[in-house]
Amino acid sequence: MSSQAGSAAVVLVGVDLGLPHFDGELEELGLLAQAAGMQPVARMACKRKAPDAALFVGSGKADEIRSLAQLHGAEEVLFDQSLSPAQQRNLEQHIELPVNDRTLLILEIFARRARSHEGKLQVELARLQYLSTRLVRRWSHLERQSGGIGGRGGPGEKQIELDRRMIGAAIKRTRERLVKVKRQRSTQRRQRERRDTFNISLVGYTNAGKSTLFNALVKAGAYAADQLFATLDTTTRQLYLANAGRSVSLSDTVGFIRDLPHGLIDAFEATLQEAVDADLLLHVVDASNPDFPEQMAQVERVLHEIGAADIAQMLVFNKLDALPAQRRPLRLQDQYERAGQGLERWFVSARSGEGLDLLRQALAAKVLATPADIALADSVQLPYARP
Repeated sequence: MSSQAGSAAVVLVGVDLGLPHFDGELEELGLLAQAAGMQPVARMACKRKAPDAALFVGSGKADEIRSLAQLHGAEEVLFDQSLSPAQQRNLEQHIELPVNDRTLLILEIFARRARSHEGKLQVELARLQYLSTRLVRRWSHLERQSGGIGGRGGPGEKQIELDRRMIGAAIKRTRERLVKVKRQRSTQRRQRERRDTFNISLVGYTNAGKSTLFNALVKAGAYAADQLFATLDTTTRQLYLANAGRSVSLSDTVGFIRDLPHGLIDAFEATLQEAVDADLLLHVVDASNPDFPEQMAQVERVLHEIGAADIAQMLVFNKLDALPAQRRPLRLQDQYERAGQGLERWFVSARSGEGLDLLRQALAAKVLATPADIALADSVQLPYARP
């Protein structure tokens, strides 16, 4: 398999440690690599009871990875798990190629896609925090290193200490700038609260179709594409609900993903604050993805980490148009059992518009209900409609 013009050829490696969400085909890692401008040329999955302390995969498997990379002319090796700085360094010395992990890959995609001032600051902070634990060459100009180990060399101890201080100073400056941005966003939220605005946030796994649904509901022009992390910056628009006779505030947020780096969760606190402060969360799910239960669980974990687990939720199963006939639901609205509790679920196609009218009716019912009556409104069933 040859690499595309201008794309770095990479070998993908995944280690099955017995966790339930292991992606044996490394499909998601491959999509992440492509989103970062790389071209997977070979894949290798192996099993271990526990990671090897020195090489993560052990010396024998590291030899196989080196041979596979040489065979396919790969320029880099990507691991689907997070590597410690020592494991990363040892693997590079053993394989004689740059080795990176899922965490840095996600950070690189975020760096490419961030557009707003706040988004760029958040990415910069997360990358600096990650790179500060790595070899000093990884932070220079915040670019991924290139070339084999034979041609790279290394800085002296004094230069390493100097650069560590520079990284520390950069982290401090970036945090201070983010504090100002957070104050501005807090002021904006207080203004919305004074206007008695009902706030709805779209959350969900990356590529579930949140931005497409956002555009369909508010007739906006937010960027939407069939790729991971198409949206990084929070976009907020007014959504008029005719049945409620008023407008609500609708926010499109960054998508979540399995093993989202904790540094990103911390760094994106200001952006994710839109979800924390929402009156209602629309949890958008890719109904056509067979792994949607695991994706939903990942979203719930992140919501718990940012303090948004107790906010009222409605499930929106998107991409109805992509479901085969035998998997299409009989009703566009039903109850989805989760942890022994029933949660409202709505089937829609943001692309074709199917089910959106019923979703708008449901949103209007939520808005009209007083906080004390929301639990009662949850049990009110709107008329069923067949797709």
